[in-house]
Amino acid sequence: MARIELKLPADFSFHTELQVRITDINYAGHMGNDIVVSLMHEARYRFMAHHGLPELNVEGLGVIIADNVILYKSEAFAGEVLVIGVAVTDFNKYGCDFVYQMTEKTSGREVARAKTGIVFFDYQTRAVQKVPQSFLALFAPERVAS
Repeated sequence: MARIELKLPADFSFHTELQVRITDINYAGHMGNDIVVSLMHEARYRFMAHHGLPELNVEGLGVIIADNVILYKSEAFAGEVLVIGVAVTDFNKYGCDFVYQMTEKTSGREVARAKTGIVFFDYQTRAVQKVPQSFLALFAPERVAS
């Protein structure tokens, strides 16, 4: 079986910390795989908020998830603090990728790396829209139309 590869960007422009809760632990005694998606969502929300961008109102458009990729690197346990780096990469006409790297704070052990493909969405018309210029200006200034 071919393994998925996910190359990390050279720089993560944003980091946030989240603690693994006891409710995040599964029957195997480590953080459940489903929790990584929740942590990605929280990190993306914090990233957007840090830049003053509500996920449902970037120039009147919302963000909708097109795909997720997760590569698990090591276990995480209750009480550990995860440092989650977030970067924006791979722009296309309608969206981009959010890339995440999760590491355990004390040891620096990589726990997971992941990607969320997003597109911009008009919830009124229920249609995908072009990436807003203000978003491009913040994260892909070389792509802003003159």
